[in-house]
Amino acid sequence: MPRPITAIIHQDALQHNLEIARKHMPNSKVFAVVKANAYGHGIERVYHAFHTADGFAFIDLDEGKRLRALGCNRQLLLLEGVFSFDDLYVCQKYQISFAIHSEHQIQWLEQFSQQHPEAKFDVFLKMNSGMNRLGFTPEEYSQVWHSISQITIIQSITHMTHFSDADGERFGQDGIVYQHEIFESITQKLEGKTSISNSAAILRHSKHLQSDYVRSGIMLYGSSPDYPTHDIQDWNLKPTMSLRSEIIAIQNIKAGDSVGYGSNFVAEYDMKIGVVACGYADGYQRISPTGTPVLVDSIRTQTIGRVSMDMLVVDLTSIRNAQIGSEVVLWGCSSQGAVLSIDEVARTSGTVGYELMCAVTARVNFVQSQ
Repeated sequence: MPRPITAIIHQDALQHNLEIARKHMPNSKVFAVVKANAYGHGIERVYHAFHTADGFAFIDLDEGKRLRALGCNRQLLLLEGVFSFDDLYVCQKYQISFAIHSEHQIQWLEQFSQQHPEAKFDVFLKMNSGMNRLGFTPEEYSQVWHSISQITIIQSITHMTHFSDADGERFGQDGIVYQHEIFESITQKLEGKTSISNSAAILRHSKHLQSDYVRSGIMLYGSSPDYPTHDIQDWNLKPTMSLRSEIIAIQNIKAGDSVGYGSNFVAEYDMKIGVVACGYADGYQRISPTGTPVLVDSIRTQTIGRVSMDMLVVDLTSIRNAQIGSEVVLWGCSSQGAVLSIDEVARTSGTVGYELMCAVTARVNFVQSQ
C-alpha cells in the first residue's frame, strides 16, 4: 500500500469561501488568486470549485496556460506583469491581462505596438501607494497613465494598488487609510476601473472600500489573513486542505528517556508516544517545536521532539485507544469533522498558513473530496 499521508482538497470548502468573498464585496468582480499553484492546492484541483469567479490572478504565464487548457473563458491577470518582451506574445495568444509596474514594461509595449498594431491588451497599472515593492509612485502615476493611454494597443487601463497593512494597523491607525487616501486622490482624476482589495481588505474593510475588482487569495484557501486577531471561524471560512497521516509505530518510554534527533525532548514522566508518517520531506516544517498541535483520532495532542525527514512523534499518553493506523491530522479536518486550523499550526512554527500549504511536496498523495 502507498505511504499513508494524504492532502485532501475540499471542493465544498473552496466554493464556500469564494461565496464569502462575494458576500463581503457584492458590487465588485471577484478574482480568485491561484498563484503558487493555487497556494499549493493545485490549479487543476481548485478550478472547478472556482469556475464561477469573475477572473483568475496568478504570477506565472504557465498558470494562465493551464487555466485556458481547463476551458477557462474568464479574465486572466498576470499580477507581476510580463518579464520579457516575448511574454507579450503569450499574453496576446492566451488573452491574458497584466500589471504594469515599471518603465521597462512600458518600453516593451511601445515596441510591440509598432510591430503588432493589431494587438489589444487590457492592463492594470500598479501604483506604489506605500507597499514599496512594485509600482509607480503617486507623484509619477498620472504622467505614466497618460503615456500608456497613448499606446494604441492598450484598450483599457485599470488602476491597481496593494495594501501592506490591511490585516492590522500602521502607526496606530487603520491599516488601509494612508494608502487608500493616496490612491483615491490620484485615480479619481483619471479614467479607468479600480482594483485594490486583497483578502484582508475584503474581510476587514468591505464597508469602507469600493472597487471594480477585488483579488481574493488566502481567504479562499481556509486561512485567516489577520490571524490571530481573527480565526477562520470568525470569518465563516472553511479549511480547504487537510493534511492527514497515520500512526505507524507506538513506543512506551520512561521518565528521562529522550525522543528524536538531538535528544532535545526528554520525558518528565512515563509516556506513550506515536510515530507518524510525516516529515519535512513532505512539507511539514522541520522547525516546528515540541508542542505543535495535532489531532489523533480527532483528539487534540501535540508533537514532541525534532521533526525528521520522514517522521514525527506525537504524545499519545492521554489518548488511550490510539493504535497503529489511527488517523493523524497535521492541519485541516479529521474524517470525523474535528478541525485543526492551519493558522494555529503555522503560528506555533513561527510562520503563516500560506507557507505550510505551499510547502506540501510532490511525494504527498493529493485527493479531492466534497
